[in-house]
Amino acid sequence: MTKQEFVGRVAQKAGLSQRDAAKAVDAFLDSVTDALKSGDAVTFTGFGKFSTAHRKAREGVNPRNPSQKVHIPAANVPKFSAGSSLKSAVKSGGGGGGF
Repeated sequence: MTKQEFVGRVAQKAGLSQRDAAKAVDAFLDSVTDALKSGDAVTFTGFGKFSTAHRKAREGVNPRNPSQKVHIPAANVPKFSAGSSLKSAVKSGGGGGGF
């Protein structure tokens, strides 16, 4: 599903115009991004948790030349952990999930 398709679904489910739904989706994405950039986690009970994780520096392999080792620097990366309601909705193939 593309962002435009997602905005269309939000507009339909919330009874909003496409423009208002697009603003709401953009505000949501910006808010989650800002929280993660500042080191905060965003939790939606039952749905899941957006957070960051620190990945240590490590040695990797160049896929074009497997004999060549490359250094991969440490980094903070985004992480999503699904909540119990989301897991059970996906497992049962419920589609809607009630969110």
